[in-house]
Amino acid sequence: MKHLKPDKLKIEYRDGVTQTEPVIGRKYTLTHSDRTEELFLTIGKEFAYDKINVLRDEVLAEWRLNNEHPYLHVYVYLNGRLDSDLSKRRDIIFRRELPLALEAIRYGDREFFKEHPGLDYAHIWIHFDSANPDYNRLDYYGQPHYYK
Repeated sequence: MKHLKPDKLKIEYRDGVTQTEPVIGRKYTLTHSDRTEELFLTIGKEFAYDKINVLRDEVLAEWRLNNEHPYLHVYVYLNGRLDSDLSKRRDIIFRRELPLALEAIRYGDREFFKEHPGLDYAHIWIHFDSANPDYNRLDYYGQPHYYK
């Protein structure tokens, strides 16, 4: 597993979001450059759709509530057609890179976690979105403090 290089992470806050607020509705868009190996984390009230490219290799995440308990819902797009080979390849890549993505979100929003320490123990659920039912699933990925 690769580890985060903090100097390669660029952070942008949008839509009146501060380093510590809001909690519910806080959205993360994580993109990257294969050429420079930089990661780009945009934090806002909406996803940064303007940062998403045609490869659809972004990671989207947001804080939600389930029975009054906050959790981090993460979304990755595998594919929209029934192409098992593509689903399998993208599933392998995302599963390999997700720990780094979660580390980038946790590190990039560290002031938020300092202000809300209980959220370090919230559950993380990853939705792997695929038209192929074998790959369309929701998986548990631990808690944010695992990715410090």
